[in-house]
Amino acid sequence: MIDVNNESGREADELGLIALARFAMDELRIHPQAELSILLVDEEAMTGYHEKYMGEPGPTDVLSFPMDELRPPRDGEEPAPGVLGDIVLCPAVTARQAAENGRTPRAEEEYLLVHGLLHLLGYDHAEPAEKAEMFGLNDTIIARWSESGRSAAPTLRS
Repeated sequence: MIDVNNESGREADELGLIALARFAMDELRIHPQAELSILLVDEEAMTGYHEKYMGEPGPTDVLSFPMDELRPPRDGEEPAPGVLGDIVLCPAVTARQAAENGRTPRAEEEYLLVHGLLHLLGYDHAEPAEKAEMFGLNDTIIARWSESGRSAAPTLRS
């Protein structure tokens, strides 16, 4: 089950976010009954979360709060059900930084949703090798999502 709660004060394509999350979970072979919560918040709420949980000032684009520490199954393993956790997105921040990354605000939000999901699954980018793996996987999922024709989020780069 994928749940979206929009407390951001901005319009959001909640069904599109659910579709992308499901697509990414399928790409990663996550159990179809795994639970995921997506929360869209305003800058004030995101600042509070960022300061409380990360010890960093000001708002950020995305935070992830894993629950059951689910991981993508290895070859030959069956996926396990459970609670993935929460992804918190701040549409105001993602919209501002989109152009820096050569994406539309919608494409930036999609990219960061996948980024947050990968964090829930134990991926990180603290070390160069981890960063290469995580961002490579993020790019692959977004490319496949775009190729599927279901993405409504064009990038600014051609």
